[in-house]
Amino acid sequence: MIHKIQTFIKDNHLLTPGKPVIAGFSGGKDSVSLLHLLNRLGYHCMAAHCNFHLRGAESDRDEVFCREFAENHRIRFEKTDFDTRSHAEQKHVSIEMAARELRYRWFEALRKKHGAQAIAVAHHRDDSVETMLLNMIRGTGIRGLCGIRPKNGFIVRPLLCVSREEIERFLEEQNLPFVTDSSNLSDKYTRNFIRLRLLPLMAEINPSIRNVLARTAENLADAEQIYSQTAERSKVLLAEDPDNGHACLPIESLMQQPAPKTILYELLKTYGFSRHVSGEIFRALNDTPGKIFEAADSAYRLLKDRDKLILFKPGTETPDEYRLSDLPTEWRNLPLTLSVRKTPVDRTFHIDKSPLTGTFDYDKLHFPLTLRKWKPGDWFIPFGMNGRQKLSDYFTNHKLNLLEKEKTWILCSRNDILWLVGRRTDNRFRIDDKTKTAFIINFSSKKLQQ
Repeated sequence: MIHKIQTFIKDNHLLTPGKPVIAGFSGGKDSVSLLHLLNRLGYHCMAAHCNFHLRGAESDRDEVFCREFAENHRIRFEKTDFDTRSHAEQKHVSIEMAARELRYRWFEALRKKHGAQAIAVAHHRDDSVETMLLNMIRGTGIRGLCGIRPKNGFIVRPLLCVSREEIERFLEEQNLPFVTDSSNLSDKYTRNFIRLRLLPLMAEINPSIRNVLARTAENLADAEQIYSQTAERSKVLLAEDPDNGHACLPIESLMQQPAPKTILYELLKTYGFSRHVSGEIFRALNDTPGKIFEAADSAYRLLKDRDKLILFKPGTETPDEYRLSDLPTEWRNLPLTLSVRKTPVDRTFHIDKSPLTGTFDYDKLHFPLTLRKWKPGDWFIPFGMNGRQKLSDYFTNHKLNLLEKEKTWILCSRNDILWLVGRRTDNRFRIDDKTKTAFIINFSSKKLQQ
């Protein structure tokens, strides 16, 4: 068994000789085997024991045993005490989850304090099988069906290659003492129920069920790597647009993926969208554009547009209106970048036709101008036209999505709109043959908006 574990550690790059290792040590069969084996293999171990004070005198008995075992084997011993029940109540989690959070938090603090290369814990193959079944019962994706991994960050599990039966046989051969946690004999906890009742029933159908499930988990772990690579490559579908502060996902490109619903979840989960919300988004792909979805655990929102999904963070609130004179100094500290200048209109004068430039007859303007967001009922007379048009109709005709509408600013002279900034000027304020002075406003943007 020692050679088997040594090979497993090497093949999975779990530990490096000569560097310290924090070993979780409860005093039970598994942790005694782990500490003894690592010590025999020459690793510089520190036995880390947690007293959760959940089993009264039995918890104190375990602490005494662990201390004496470490001293007898000349292994450094560290211990800590936790008020586990209080932590569980404060965090509104189960006792099991509270103990896990407290244990790993302390292990990591020890690792950093002593510069250890890793935290070794005593999970074995049967634990991995039980985890696989536990996740399946609760509901999980392919990752949850892979059982426990040999390495997760600084957490390593050198015993995953051996079974509970092999560990018990090794303890007997080496004549190693251990303590028994009475809570492991109760089927009160879900994991114990799987170990004590479910797996024995499954073994009646197939006596090798533990080996079969372990091999299945290994196969699924390989499949999960392929899955992860596919999900990683799909990230190119989500194109970042730094100019507008959002990212777009073309719906057509998404639907060409082998499993578009799953790919969508993989793309969105890093932004805080749950699998449930991701499913709602997927079902809405053929619905009318304009629906917005919110991530529960982050500030991100997602807009379902006509042919794409737009991922964005709502901008900070800005004042509703800004009053601007014809002085360039007043066109600073605005929510968008505008610059102005006045120039005589003569034979050399040329009108910039870019939608990012607004050119107006200075004498037709009434200052101060007003810069504000558009409102329902707003209308203007688009340049080159004679009839009025509602902004809502203009937006619809030009296929602006909800996010683009929200970002649209308008510039007004008194109550008349003279410019949809960066889009279209009003015909009433155009340059004509009577214009003497032009008032020119430039909107700085890297993206030309239609």
